[in-house]
Amino acid sequence: MMRDLVLGLRLAVGGGRMSGAALLRLAMTAFGIALAVAVLLPAAAVHHLVGAQAERAAAIKPVTEPRAGVAPLLTYDWLPVISEHVVKITAVAATGPGSPVPPGVDRLPAPGELLVSPELAAKLASADGAALAAYLPGRVVGEISWQGVADAGDLTAYYGAPAAQIEAEGDEVTQVYAFGRPYTGVGLSAAMVGFILPIAAVLLLPLLIFVTTASRMGAAQRERRLAALRLIGLDARQVKRVAAAESLVGAVIGLVAGIGFFAVLRTFVADILPFGLRIFPQDFVPSWPLVVVIVLLVPGLAVGSALFGLRRTIVEPLGVVRQGKPVRRRMWWRWAITAIGVLLLAMTLAFDRGDGDSAAGLALTVGSVFLLVGVAALLPWLVERLVGRLHGGPPSWQLAIRRLQLDSGTASRVVSGLVVVLAGTILTQGVVTSLSAADRHWTVPDGVAAAPVRVVTTAAHQAEVVKLAGAVPGVTGTHPARGVVVRSGPERSFGTFGDCVALKVQANIGDCADGDVFYVAPAPGATAPAGRVRLQSYVRGRAVDGPEWTLPAGIKVVPPGDTPSGDEGNLLVTPGALGGLALPGSTVSVYVSGTGGPQALSDAVARAVRPLAWNATVAKSDYLGDYRARDNQLVASFRSVLITASLFVLAVAAMSLLMLSIEQISERRRPLAALSAAGVPIGVLARGALWQTGIPVVIGVVLAVAAGLGLTAPILRLADRPMIIDVPVLLALAVTTVAAVLLVTALTMPLLRQVTRLDTLRSE
Repeated sequence: MMRDLVLGLRLAVGGGRMSGAALLRLAMTAFGIALAVAVLLPAAAVHHLVGAQAERAAAIKPVTEPRAGVAPLLTYDWLPVISEHVVKITAVAATGPGSPVPPGVDRLPAPGELLVSPELAAKLASADGAALAAYLPGRVVGEISWQGVADAGDLTAYYGAPAAQIEAEGDEVTQVYAFGRPYTGVGLSAAMVGFILPIAAVLLLPLLIFVTTASRMGAAQRERRLAALRLIGLDARQVKRVAAAESLVGAVIGLVAGIGFFAVLRTFVADILPFGLRIFPQDFVPSWPLVVVIVLLVPGLAVGSALFGLRRTIVEPLGVVRQGKPVRRRMWWRWAITAIGVLLLAMTLAFDRGDGDSAAGLALTVGSVFLLVGVAALLPWLVERLVGRLHGGPPSWQLAIRRLQLDSGTASRVVSGLVVVLAGTILTQGVVTSLSAADRHWTVPDGVAAAPVRVVTTAAHQAEVVKLAGAVPGVTGTHPARGVVVRSGPERSFGTFGDCVALKVQANIGDCADGDVFYVAPAPGATAPAGRVRLQSYVRGRAVDGPEWTLPAGIKVVPPGDTPSGDEGNLLVTPGALGGLALPGSTVSVYVSGTGGPQALSDAVARAVRPLAWNATVAKSDYLGDYRARDNQLVASFRSVLITASLFVLAVAAMSLLMLSIEQISERRRPLAALSAAGVPIGVLARGALWQTGIPVVIGVVLAVAAGLGLTAPILRLADRPMIIDVPVLLALAVTTVAAVLLVTALTMPLLRQVTRLDTLRSE
């Protein structure tokens, strides 16, 4: 057995007359295995990644149950929004020498000091770090180690504050006696598994097809070599061991290369993840049982594919005999899978638009899976039926059609993986485009330009904020506005009470004078409320009743769409309309106007009110517009990732087609040389190779577009969004596919010219 395996290893590296083809087959097999391993190992690391994050999250959870002999640690959390990023800042103060210290830090920060998470420290060290530091209270004196944050992308900080300042927050203060809750383990939820598995399948399908295609490359030459081995005395079992050893060489090389690629990827994975995702390299470790499965399974695929290719071949001492002719494909099971998918998707029509019922979601999910699998299964049958009905045409067309009539299965299997990925890409692209384009774009209120900075504070600190902000150089005015709940019986709405400048930041109210009241209509034709209402506010989560107020006549109605989303149905009230009523204590927004750019003014105001810590947070008045810009950027990034993944899969499919074309030219070198000797131009043979490769690809792209659009329509119907087709993306995918086919044909031209030379025919 060892001699047979060693012989197979020798033949894999340089056996036969065409050692170049053997080395090419070896390289392609190793490359395919390396790609498959490089995709599988990160997928195997997801469980450990989620578990490590959950374990650290449990370790930093505070224990609030009193413990004897422990002086509690006072904490107060707040979440300021800084440059569209939500930062969690925890104010801490010890009540005794034995107060607990959070994980990841060796000491508590002194009053006025900050300890920041690794991601926040990285942002502070960036080019925009100086502006970011203006929004943080205190000064940064250290960094929380990675053991003290759950997620690598967490923006957190510990802020040292006097105990009396924290105690003034009353019920919102937490007394912590220890850190760390019991870790009970974590399992991937059904939603997470349902999200990961399809992505892994979509990425792996073309790779597995690539591996099987590479392992069968040079099959005719290998079978003749095996027949020669039978002639010198090897039996059928020994021949299979030699064939398995030949495939095992490329599999082992690819396995080592894939593990090495993963090791390199692991060192800088945090820098290449899209959408701003961050992970610690220490967490990105696959579990050993899954590693063992991958190490055994992936090389076994290459070996099994090579042996599976010999199932219909009899290797005899005097030659190779292939059993029978190609079997006509059955259609019933292919159409059955597709019909189940279409039926389940059609069942979603029974639900109303916008209905998010779980039954509708289940039908949609299962139907989508069945339809994708059915389309991939339909492609070989459809190619076989279409080429079987084609006749006539130029010589190059007839050569391609006849070859596909004899054997279209291999090319169709290669393209099937491309069909699934393109359909999934079209589906995701269509959903993202439609959802992002269907969002209502509001008109930015006129007052945003006049008062671009917003300081959120409390009624108790309003005067101090106005004083500090008003003293900033370049500030021309401060305009407080108070948010109050307006209740009329069981119905409640929100009201903003402030001067005209503050109200114009909320909506395009037009002309305004003290004493005016505006109502932002929730729908066209809505009328303003009337009657007597109760003013109410919420202080530290508790409702505080204020005075009653009779709504004045002549309330001006603001059309819907002229205010940021979520403000419809609100009242905008100037102080003169209250008649001297005192508003209950509530959250106050102080809008600041001044000279210079909005960002520079915001930074200057943030530095001025920084001593107030959590009692004054600074943001831009058009913060919703900033969120919209960030969302648009995320959508653009998501679209780029999808296109990149699609191009990657297309490149893998193109390499599979290239290997298939090289294999077919090598197997048919004698008839091709004979055709060339008979006077058939090389251009006719090249165009024949082009049609032979292009026809399954074109059919596959048409199926992918139909399946992708067919899956997109019911999803958007249940989401109650209009369907918008991203035509440029579809055209880009189609053009790229055509370019890939042309490139594959061009790369096979040198081999085609070589096998059609007359001296090649004479040597045969």
